[in-house]
Amino acid sequence: MTQAEKEQENGKEKEKERDKEKEKEQQRGVKRPIAPPAIPEPVQEQIQSNFIVVIHPGSRSLRIGRATDTLPVIIPHVIACRHKQSGQPRYEDHWLLREGLNKPESNEQRQNGLKMVDQAIWSKKMSNGVRRTPVSAEQARAYNCQIRPAVLDSSSRVKWTNTSQHPQYLVGEEALYVNPSDCYDVRWPVVRGQLNVHAAPGGSLTAVLSDLETIWSHVIQKHLEIPLKDLKYYRCILLVPDIYNRQHIKEMVNMLLLNMGFSAIIVHQESVCATFGSGLSSACVVDVGDQKTSLCCVEDGVSHRNSRLCLAYGGSDVTRTFFRLLQRAGFPYRECQLSNRLDCQLLQHLKETFCHLDQDISGLQDHEFQTRFPEAPALLYQVRLGDEKLQAPMGLFYPTTFGIVGQKMTSLQYRSQGDAEDPHDEHYLLATQSKQDQSSKSAADRKAVSRSGGALDGEMSSQGGIGDLSDLPRGCGSGGGGGQGEVELGHAQGECLMGAGDMDEPPSALLSKKNAIMSQFESKALGLDKAILHSIDCCASDETKRKMYSSILVVGGGLMFHGAQEFLLHRIINKMPPSFRRLVDNVEVITRPKDMDPRLISWKGGAVLACLDTTQEMWIHHREWQRFGVRMLRERAAFVW
Repeated sequence: MTQAEKEQENGKEKEKERDKEKEKEQQRGVKRPIAPPAIPEPVQEQIQSNFIVVIHPGSRSLRIGRATDTLPVIIPHVIACRHKQSGQPRYEDHWLLREGLNKPESNEQRQNGLKMVDQAIWSKKMSNGVRRTPVSAEQARAYNCQIRPAVLDSSSRVKWTNTSQHPQYLVGEEALYVNPSDCYDVRWPVVRGQLNVHAAPGGSLTAVLSDLETIWSHVIQKHLEIPLKDLKYYRCILLVPDIYNRQHIKEMVNMLLLNMGFSAIIVHQESVCATFGSGLSSACVVDVGDQKTSLCCVEDGVSHRNSRLCLAYGGSDVTRTFFRLLQRAGFPYRECQLSNRLDCQLLQHLKETFCHLDQDISGLQDHEFQTRFPEAPALLYQVRLGDEKLQAPMGLFYPTTFGIVGQKMTSLQYRSQGDAEDPHDEHYLLATQSKQDQSSKSAADRKAVSRSGGALDGEMSSQGGIGDLSDLPRGCGSGGGGGQGEVELGHAQGECLMGAGDMDEPPSALLSKKNAIMSQFESKALGLDKAILHSIDCCASDETKRKMYSSILVVGGGLMFHGAQEFLLHRIINKMPPSFRRLVDNVEVITRPKDMDPRLISWKGGAVLACLDTTQEMWIHHREWQRFGVRMLRERAAFVW
């Protein structure tokens, strides 16, 4: 027998011995430890950008396209769904109307806000050094009340969407132009940056996700010309708000990977993508959308958690305020209603055309506009306007002008409440860490028995330290942030809200004081300039704050007014802390980086993200999501999940 044959025989004997040992163990009932499945390292492979779809869902518009496209497809983010049975009551989500507008205090609040706006307009001199002469609305009203429209054409050439084939759903422009007499519900699946979950028909999380899937699938097939069966060859980049609802994000990833069938996905924050799209390494990103305004300081591709802030107002609130000011000035189109979606479209267009933030434009000016509605003639109106065009957009700096009462107006980042699919999450780490801290602290206390106040110190350390307010439970109502858990405040933001002196109080007193302050803070509507200063002030170091002041990036479509850049810059410089005026060489507000449309910058950043080498590590693949679920987001997301 040769040496090789001997070794082979020995190997077979060893295998037989191991099998016998296993059989004996099973007979004795010995349990072997089960190792948890390890998440595999992401596979490095070359990805073609034309097989990556970038999706940026907004409250009013959906931006979607291949990463190689110059511009995305932009459609209204709305769906009209046919009634399943005749006689079903019709439901429609409102565009410009919202809760909190018709409270007893609303009118008084609007009047106070307008007084502050008028005072601000008068106090700032024009470029020639002269103060503006205020224009009374009565002067414009006397002229506008006499105006009658001129008929341009007996037919407006605008038609209702043809529903003779009884389609199950209509998307985008077709949904906007569905006849109110047809049996369709009109729904906007995203409101103020979050999924539009409510108690009315079509407001369950399942129904909203179904609407999203229908809209996105329709656009991918019709506009991107990608058959749904081919999505297994495509990857997806999903842009999400800076202050996000974890349950909603999880369900959207589930929908994209398991229902729609994308092969892989990356989830990233809008603010970070905005810096990629504008080519900036660091910036204080101010995203003024249609229904919400979010702020966040981004440094080297990382969003500073404590600086995140979301304000529950945006461009649609300016539009509604402009309509009220037009009515006060005798708006000649007297049939205009905020509950009519086509009238809302017209008002949006008038705001974008007429409104400005240029103090040098003063006095009364004559304008004209057309109305083109289905089954009606095309009409031409004359209108005379004065300060209304400046007062409406200034509502972003004086939000009491919007007259919203009893609503949560400011949101901060919330801690996760935990997920059954991800047991080893931050709660697990926090609990084990605090136990370790407690045991090490008690060991130190035993060594130093003479030290007074040891018990109190142990209690403090078990809560993660008094300075870290993020571990304290949130006592006030969660409002629209359901399912998001405790409020997340770091040491810097805690000091911003409470003052450093309060940090020395006992835990119980600190907790009750923090609850009261948080409740007051969230109900208060910060003006845009004050919110920017607050966000920057929550950064950890003076060096970071200096960077942010020198690069304030404004994106989104809510502040696209003539003179907005100079106006915002003036207010930031006037209100920034005196200590930073000496440190900051140059305060800069960027509203059109590289002459790009600010509404598309975040989407463009998602397309840039698809081409980066570092992106390889962030892909979550279909099989991985099936096996590990939401744990993959904690492992692979570029932000702290």
